[in-house]
Amino acid sequence: MTELRKRGGVGGDPDSSDKEADLDDRLGTDGECDGDSKADTPDVPLSTADTDNTPQYLNKALEGLPPRWKNYWIRGVLSIAMISGFFVIIYMGPIALILIVMTVQIKCFQEIITIGYRVYHSYELPWFRTLSWYFLICVNYFFYGETLADYFGALVQREEPLQFLSRYHRFISFALYLAGFCMFVLSLVKKHYRLQFYMFAWTHVTLLIVVTQSHLVIQNLFEGKIWFIVPISIVICNDIMAYLFGFFFGRTPLIKLSPKKTWEGFIGGYFATVVFGFILAYLLSQCQYFVCPVGFNSETNSFTVECEPSEIFLMQEYTLPAALQNILTWKTVNLYPFQIHSIFLSSFGSLIGPFGGFFASGFKRAFKIKDFANTIPGHGGIMDRFDCQYLMATFTHVYIASFIRGPNPSKVLQQLLMLQPIQQLGVFHTLHSHLRERGMLPPAAAPQAE
Repeated sequence: MTELRKRGGVGGDPDSSDKEADLDDRLGTDGECDGDSKADTPDVPLSTADTDNTPQYLNKALEGLPPRWKNYWIRGVLSIAMISGFFVIIYMGPIALILIVMTVQIKCFQEIITIGYRVYHSYELPWFRTLSWYFLICVNYFFYGETLADYFGALVQREEPLQFLSRYHRFISFALYLAGFCMFVLSLVKKHYRLQFYMFAWTHVTLLIVVTQSHLVIQNLFEGKIWFIVPISIVICNDIMAYLFGFFFGRTPLIKLSPKKTWEGFIGGYFATVVFGFILAYLLSQCQYFVCPVGFNSETNSFTVECEPSEIFLMQEYTLPAALQNILTWKTVNLYPFQIHSIFLSSFGSLIGPFGGFFASGFKRAFKIKDFANTIPGHGGIMDRFDCQYLMATFTHVYIASFIRGPNPSKVLQQLLMLQPIQQLGVFHTLHSHLRERGMLPPAAAPQAE
């Protein structure tokens, strides 16, 4: 998550301020006391996320630097590596993107569940981790089965086993969930009911946050790679720019949950992100590969990204307001409509998106841990990198559904191909009559008299 760091304490030594903030983050203390003395809500030990897993060669190369600058170099090098990997995955196509989303989802789920498991395991109660992963499989089966039926109808119709699974998909999903539900009830142990129900809720909230929103990321991808790339890039840009503005200009603390975050970083990151999103939208809108919805060609059994770009990806002329005309001396500008949409996406990613990080900070403070894990040196766990991405994915999905998405002929055709031949003929005749009544087809020729 964004590190809107103060460049030093207000009127104090910068290194000292950083050490205090790091200690505050590690212990999760901000002058408040959690008066929870319940016997079944034990304290959580510091996690392995607090250990240093920086590669030895990187530690050796930076050993002469002060700890603060060493941390910044580690974060910078790993950030560049992750961004480079992101571009490579985009180049590899939709399947690679779907697989990476699933991998990130599983890793985020594992990091959050592990925190809960340390609480649950202290009582040596059965099945929690097993049931957690079982519910993850059930939820993924439900969501990806819905996606398969929605976007790959022709493939489903062609394969007999898939037809059966598609027809009874929701019943099978419900039956799988019921099996897990019954296993949970059977695992209840006397005197620890409250804790077990607490952990049951922990698993379901984690599934809601991680799996549901991961599914929305894939839904956005099928609308066009641009709806996948731009929102993710916006959050990454805001992360970096807010970090830089906070480092060089940060003076005013932003929120107690994250003492290193500053108003200067927050505001500077916003303006930089809006400009970045606007330029990126201009560049990607010109390429059919990014703007076309991702489809599936049943003949070649491969994904396709060919289409006539929709209106939001066609250059249009806009008349500027009178006030701007006087300032810029321009009366009109040529823009892709998607560039205007990018301003709203960037604004959300910069102003509301960081609250996903604040939420994660509060969660970590509640359990007195610094990071969710130590997967990425200098950054923490995968969840530490994606706390804002999930919130952004949900907003993007809602934004598309509310302001962008219209009828999709390819999806309608997929549904028609799944009908029985007699039903397809009925649809054909109904559509033919409707088009003839609207004058879009010539009237039927009158029968000639013999």
